Amino acid sequence: MSEKNIKIVVLDGYVENPGDISWEPLEALGQLTVYDRTSYVESELIAERIGDADVIITNKTPISSATIEKCPDLKAIAVFATGYNVVDCVYAREKGIDVMNVPGYGTQIVAQYTVGLLLEICAHYGHHDKAVKEGRWEKHIDFCFWDYPMIELAGKTAGIIGLGRIGKATAAILKALGMNVIATSGHKFSEDETGITWAELDELLAQSDVILLHCPLTAETEGIINSDTIAKMRDGVIIVNTGRGQLIKEQELADALNRGKVYTAAVDVVSKEPISGDNPLLTAKNCIITPHIAWAAKEARQRIFDITVDNIKAWASGCPANVVNK
Repeated sequence: MSEKNIKIVVLDGYVENPGDISWEPLEALGQLTVYDRTSYVESELIAERIGDADVIITNKTPISSATIEKCPDLKAIAVFATGYNVVDCVYAREKGIDVMNVPGYGTQIVAQYTVGLLLEICAHYGHHDKAVKEGRWEKHIDFCFWDYPMIELAGKTAGIIGLGRIGKATAAILKALGMNVIATSGHKFSEDETGITWAELDELLAQSDVILLHCPLTAETEGIINSDTIAKMRDGVIIVNTGRGQLIKEQELADALNRGKVYTAAVDVVSKEPISGDNPLLTAKNCIITPHIAWAAKEARQRIFDITVDNIKAWASGCPANVVNK
């Protein structure tokens, strides 16, 4: 198919591009229609907006078999993300529709953000900044004060569950801070290759002062942080999750936070997004929650955009790339 003849519909472009990235490279590929948002709940509107498009781009708008069935002209689906669970990839394959994702775009920024959450736990920068501006330092009898214990990471053990690209990038930062890094992953690795010590999950849980989640969401990892695994952890452990919300059984983590077994948790993801008002982590003690933004630096979003453009070009030329449903 000639690039110029492609009809492209972006279903939910705002989060990827709130206005700081040019749509021109996609416009150059054919007829482009961009919607800022389309319902995240399966609805007739999704199929209506797809219409007779050849290619659709989605971030979190679900593309089910029912939607695909209503869109007979659809030939390819590009996902503005690495994860592609919003698409019924099996049915798309049955219909001869390629599903393309964007791997590896956010390795450094997610690693940076993960360690940033950990450093916030160690010093509570925001809290103490607010305290100073409220006049507490000015009125204090001593030359300094702190409301939370300061934590030095050097010499402590970080356990990483999932040693893919992001896990390795996070490990490099943690090692630079002087931490001992152990990890478990789907495939056993050699310490000589990584500079990181392999550990079985139970060993990692028992030895780690900090546990960081970087594993994919699978049947094996769903709910991997639960009352049973928490019981195997050190008292006062710190947990950081920038992976997927469903890796944690949230009520069980909240219970562990409230009784002090877990010192602090920091999560950038939750099981249902946007977060529900009844999520137990909202009222748990010592829990930092940020709104799924570890990936969202402009540099990373630009990479998502550029790779998506390249994916569509490759598909149009007959040599599709980053296809996840072959």
